[in-house]
Amino acid sequence: MTESAAMAGTRDACFEFRGATQTLTVLELRYFDMEMFEKNLRDKIRQAPNFFRDLPLVIGLDQYEGNLADLDFFQLIGCCRTHSIQVLGVRGGDEDVRRLARNASLAWLPAGRAGHPLPDPAEGDTAEAATEAHADSDAAPGAGKVVTQPVRSGQQVYAPEGDLIIMAPVGAGAEVLAAGHIHIYGPLRGRALAGVHGDSNASIFCQSLEAELVSVAGHYKISEDLQDSGWREPARVRLNGDALVVDPLGR
Repeated sequence: MTESAAMAGTRDACFEFRGATQTLTVLELRYFDMEMFEKNLRDKIRQAPNFFRDLPLVIGLDQYEGNLADLDFFQLIGCCRTHSIQVLGVRGGDEDVRRLARNASLAWLPAGRAGHPLPDPAEGDTAEAATEAHADSDAAPGAGKVVTQPVRSGQQVYAPEGDLIIMAPVGAGAEVLAAGHIHIYGPLRGRALAGVHGDSNASIFCQSLEAELVSVAGHYKISEDLQDSGWREPARVRLNGDALVVDPLGR
């Protein structure tokens, strides 16, 4: 027996599986034309240069109108990687799509299993990207979470149940997520994602709307879309049907 094998025999298992909730962007593909796909992708990225940098992406096929058997996932992957977007998997389709995805080394998810389309528009601080601001929060089971300290670039705060209340600013490059409402008693300069499990009645409240991205139940707007209504003012972000709207607070 080698020394390394002997040492391994006296230690715990070198890994364990854990369930985790992650936000993933779903690209809902309606049809595929390589030239048009790349043009549309470039146009999206041009809106905010760091919007999709190193973004993990799932290709959604629920709305696809063409012949799924003709899809070339290698072309899709190559185009996305050219723009620093990492395709992780495919959602929807039949057994033929599952086989095509496997051949392209992509994960396959049944329809409706990839979560909500939640893009990440900011680069953030890579040295702190995995840091979560648990130390600054108080939580009770089912009662949401209260954060009393600023949420800084690269930090993520997540309330998997109930509302998230932040008694401080949310900085650029930070991300806050909640199953219910999000209340921010300060400026919102990072990303805020409410109703992440699909609650369309959730809202985002903030004292100054300066966000990189806001999302409710998977419907989102980036900063360029927000600057015509409520920008740098107290605001509520909510869903009206399938449209995300911004209402001034106090009216």
